[in-house]
Amino acid sequence: MKSSVINVFFKYLQSKTKYAVLLLIFGLIFAVIFSLYKLEVEAVLYAIGLCTVFGAVIILVDFTRYYKKHKILVDINNNVNILTDTLPESNNLIEQDYIDIVNHLMNLSNQAITNLKTQRADSIDYYTTWVHQIKTPIAAMRMMLQGSDNSDNNELLDELFRIEQYVEMVLSYFRLDSVSNDFVFGMYNLDNIIKKSIRKYATSFVKKRIGLVYDGTEEIILTDKKWLGFIIEQILSNAIKYADKGNVTISVEGNILCISDTGIGISQEDLPRIFEKGYSGYNGRANSKATGLGLFLCKQASDKLSHKIYAKSQVGEGTSIYIDLSHVDLEVE
Repeated sequence: MKSSVINVFFKYLQSKTKYAVLLLIFGLIFAVIFSLYKLEVEAVLYAIGLCTVFGAVIILVDFTRYYKKHKILVDINNNVNILTDTLPESNNLIEQDYIDIVNHLMNLSNQAITNLKTQRADSIDYYTTWVHQIKTPIAAMRMMLQGSDNSDNNELLDELFRIEQYVEMVLSYFRLDSVSNDFVFGMYNLDNIIKKSIRKYATSFVKKRIGLVYDGTEEIILTDKKWLGFIIEQILSNAIKYADKGNVTISVEGNILCISDTGIGISQEDLPRIFEKGYSGYNGRANSKATGLGLFLCKQASDKLSHKIYAKSQVGEGTSIYIDLSHVDLEVE
């Protein structure tokens, strides 16, 4: 953090304290000698005046170099990615030793970052491949289970659907944190995105006997349809998970998409933290249903889409999740 010139000057003087003490000792020695030889006061004052002038000039020049070096180091500190070639030149062997240490640490840091990025990319490639491979046996199991309509098969289909959700969540988790651009922005019909998400959970609505209220919308929005669909699906999944009766209502007013349920609700102390990673809140822990990742991923995706997501809730009355679909500096691809 850059300090004012006055503060830097005082710190400069503090760094020169030992030299000031040394000069004071020398001054006392000369004063004693001058007094012993009974030199004229005028000659002593003249010598002191000359020393003061030359000392002030030297201090001014040295402080100017000190302050310039301070500004360079502050700029480097504010931008750690700046090349170490911009470090100020060393004035002595000790300073050069420090510069060598900084260069060595920077090289180690760059190497560690490169290795981390490589490992991260390998992990994303692995899990992406794994997700696509695991979908094949999941699809095969679904076809076998759908061949016979009985209670056991229906229960297994429900569990298989949850597995599919968790698999997709794994892939979304890695893609959101990836440096690669997985977003394709365009002008899309919001109604189509919402209805596609509804169809995915249609069976769950029927089985839990939860009503769905949605009148459709004509809104055309700028977004990424895949990731916005992922957000809506996660919210619908939570609404179904925590509601044993009543309705889920989807409404659109202007740029605000609202998904409300009549479930168990969220306590006021938990509400500010529901979008934090791994935070499931009291109701999530009590029901052992929450991973604490769904809404976290929704928040991450919303931020990347330049949408704002927030919630309102009352315990025992239900929860409303709002998505502000307004955008800032997004481009159609």
